[in-house]
Parts: sequence; structure tokens; C-alpha cells
Amino acid sequence: MNSIMAIYKRELGSYFSTPVAYVFIVIFLMLAGVFTFYLGGLYERGQADLQAFFNYLPWLYLFLIPALSMRLWAEERKSGSIELLMTLPISISHAVIGKFLAVWLFTGIALVLTFPLWLTVNYLGEPDNPVILSGYIGAFLMAGAYLAIGSCISAITRNQVIAFVIAVVVSFGFILSGFPLVLDFFKDWVPQIVVNAISSMSFLTHFNSIMKGVIDLRDVIYFVSFIVCWLMANVIIVDMKKSD
Repeated sequence: MNSIMAIYKRELGSYFSTPVAYVFIVIFLMLAGVFTFYLGGLYERGQADLQAFFNYLPWLYLFLIPALSMRLWAEERKSGSIELLMTLPISISHAVIGKFLAVWLFTGIALVLTFPLWLTVNYLGEPDNPVILSGYIGAFLMAGAYLAIGSCISAITRNQVIAFVIAVVVSFGFILSGFPLVLDFFKDWVPQIVVNAISSMSFLTHFNSIMKGVIDLRDVIYFVSFIVCWLMANVIIVDMKKSD
């Protein structure tokens, strides 16, 4: 636990010691406001809720989260600092977990800073606050899933741009897997159980359920299991490439 916390503090501190953290937070908050008030039409809808914000959040994550996670391991490998990291008395799994927790907490901080949106809808009307809270919990879990993908992909290459592009493509695949267009393509030639399995892999399928105020244990298990699987792959890849 001490080694995980050491990596966690080191990684989190590295974000706030550079403009990266502040630029990310500003861009995230600006886009969150644009999607909620302008594209989402908060005032025009005449409903005191944050559905517009949560509807656009998976697409906002699709580009901002990979941009945040692309440096996790690619920068370590490019600068050669991964060699120093591997000589420390910590296991690879602890390093992976420490880095992931740091960037997940940072994303959580950015998410919490959208609280003015919540205050706004409470000022404008009487929203169902437990549903909004449920949406934030789902958003935090979904952010972890995006970050787990990004962290794993970042370990594959030294090039941060390549890590970003691949992470976006992979994440996009997990979004599309729940769309009727994709499911209709498969349902004509594969068993229904396979179609259901493909649908169940979509971030949107599970996030939409939580966003409606229903925190089903199956949705939580999905996101936690997803994160664990990708972090395990992350550990394997780092171990394979530590001598590269």
C-alpha cells in the first residue's frame, strides 16, 4: 500500500506541477457548459435536470480522457524514466495501480468542479437531486473505464499521439457496441445471446441505467470488472516492454 501511495502522490503531483492539469480542467468545464446550455438546450427544454450534461459526457470523455491518459506510460518510456521506476522496490502492479488512481482522482476533481451546473438547475427549479447524484457516480465509474483503456494503450507505445488515437478508437468501439446500427448488423447472422453480449459491453448501456437514478449492482460490477481487466493487461504489457 505504501508503494502504491508513493506512485499515486508522485503522479498526481506531476499533473499540478505543470499547466496540463489547469488546461484540462478549464477545457473540460468550458465544454461541459457548452454541451449543457447550448447544444443540450437546458433553458429551452424547460426541465430542471442535468440530463443534457450527462448525455454528452461520454462523447466529451471520448477525446479528453485519452488526451489525459496518453502520457501515463508513453512519456515514461520516451524519457527513459521507466527504467528508474522499474529499479525502485515496487511491483509493476503497484505502479500501474498508483498511476491509475492518481489520474482517476484528477478526473474526479474535474467532474466535481462542474457543481455550478448542479447549483444552476436547483436555482431554476426543483430537480431530482438523488438522480443527479446517481449520474455523477456513473460518470466517475465511466471515467475510470476510459482511463483504464488509455493507461493500457499508453504502455504499448512511446508516442503519445499514437496512444491517444488508439485509445480514442478503442473507446469509440465500446460506445458504439450498444447502438442499434451495430446490433442490427450482428443480429442477422449471430445468435441473440451474442448480440446481447455485444450490447452489454457498451459504456452507454450501463451509464444510461445509472444516469436514470438506478444504481444496479450489475452496472457497478461491469465498470469495476472492466477497469480491473484493462489494468491487468496494463501490467502484462509494462512487464513485457520494460526492457525495450
